[in-house]
Amino acid sequence: MRRFRLGEVEVTKVVEWQGEIAPARFMIPDSPPEIWRDNESWLAPDHWRPESDAYHGAVQTWVLRSEGKVVLVDTGAGNDRTRPQVPLFDHLRTDFLDRLAAAGVRPEDVDVVINTHVHYDHVGWNTRLDGDSWVPTFPNATYLIPKADKDYFDPSNAHRRPTPRDDYEQRRREGSHLVYEDSITPVLDRAVLWEDGHRVDAHLTLEPAPGHTPGSSVVRLSSGGDRAVFVGDMLHSPVQILDPRFNSCFCEDPHMAAATRRAVLEQAADRRELIVPAHFAGPGAVEVRRDGSSFTVSGWAPGTD
Repeated sequence: MRRFRLGEVEVTKVVEWQGEIAPARFMIPDSPPEIWRDNESWLAPDHWRPESDAYHGAVQTWVLRSEGKVVLVDTGAGNDRTRPQVPLFDHLRTDFLDRLAAAGVRPEDVDVVINTHVHYDHVGWNTRLDGDSWVPTFPNATYLIPKADKDYFDPSNAHRRPTPRDDYEQRRREGSHLVYEDSITPVLDRAVLWEDGHRVDAHLTLEPAPGHTPGSSVVRLSSGGDRAVFVGDMLHSPVQILDPRFNSCFCEDPHMAAATRRAVLEQAADRRELIVPAHFAGPGAVEVRRDGSSFTVSGWAPGTD
């Protein structure tokens, strides 16, 4: 288990699962085949598998130790979930809690859980199955959940959302209800539903970054001379750094998602912030620089693989 420091904050990556998830251009629909082929030398094998043309990624949690507290950024997919909309993760079983323990973290040690947004692979370990009931996995933690996502995915508000256009969207809608019921409802009595922004401590701040979902957010870290931004699903693949117009197939508002992505990348390039996406396998944090109207990868942070 590798750790690194950013100023006074210790950062550890705990991987729940990694592998091939879907065809590359299913995940990033607007990306042309050549952007993958032309960058094979560094996309493969962590981000793309040329032999199968598959997007390769990870589901993982970032553990931040800051000001004497243990903070988790996203909680993965979780065990024992009914996920018919995502067969790959339907009734998944992993040893994630053992891996978290190997990083020196027991469930009762966690002080703060940050869900960057309310998708199944970011809120799953919010809870665990106890008999027939879902209970909070981290009994002493405050859960920070963006209110915009809580409202959007709350099944009681389903009538406010656009009607699903096809069977796939209907399955996703039904799946999001299951996610809400098993991973959000059981922690609401210990949650802070934040809007506009939220300061976690002197080093960590939550900011809205809408588009992927209405309440998608980033976690900004500033400590000493180090800066980083944990961007959740704003980036699924490095090809979205090369062209920020490329959205994932899961972005709820594609135009807003692309605008948010560009703005965050611009700030990261200008301020030399380390970018930490949720799903990059291998080295998990990246430095970028401007390249005309787009961006390029200038380096991968050591100690983040």
